[in-house]
Amino acid sequence: MKPDLLLKNISKHISLTVDEKEFFISLLKTKSLKKGEYLLCEGDVCKYESFVIKGCLKSYYEDDDNGAEHIVDFLVEEWWADDLYSFFTQTKSKSNIRALENTELLQISKDDLETLYQRIPKFERLFRMIFQRAYISQRDQITLMLSTPAEERYIQFLKKKPYATKRFPQKDIASYLGVTPQFLSILKKKIS
Repeated sequence: MKPDLLLKNISKHISLTVDEKEFFISLLKTKSLKKGEYLLCEGDVCKYESFVIKGCLKSYYEDDDNGAEHIVDFLVEEWWADDLYSFFTQTKSKSNIRALENTELLQISKDDLETLYQRIPKFERLFRMIFQRAYISQRDQITLMLSTPAEERYIQFLKKKPYATKRFPQKDIASYLGVTPQFLSILKKKIS
């Protein structure tokens, strides 16, 4: 698997020499998931930051009482798939990350990331920006869920992720929006 997409993404934020690129690439590991396979299961420690080269995953919590999924995010190309809390603390994850499509990832371990920071400090700046983007996205989602009617949440979701209806199952979109699949059908009819 070629790291071109990842390097292109990185170049939007920092400039790397040929030697720096080669060192970074040497730390990466490839991972392929088939549709339905897990990148991370609840109870496991998140050992890698995983960059999505191709495919799509969902990050979710499972309700202990009834097994219902509460989707936190959809992770597509040029996004990082992880449980940051588990990754940073090296404690058991409370979330799951599962492939919605066949997915190709490039991964870096926590130890290798620390080595990268020490050897090429500008990567600390890059990952700070990545973590900030993830935090802002999460906060936006929480604010939207708590203060916006379902119809507006759906409209905003489609603006941010116009590919969603073609790539994500309706039940997953409904879970992400905090509505039932039946209510989402009503919203879709109302909007169209």
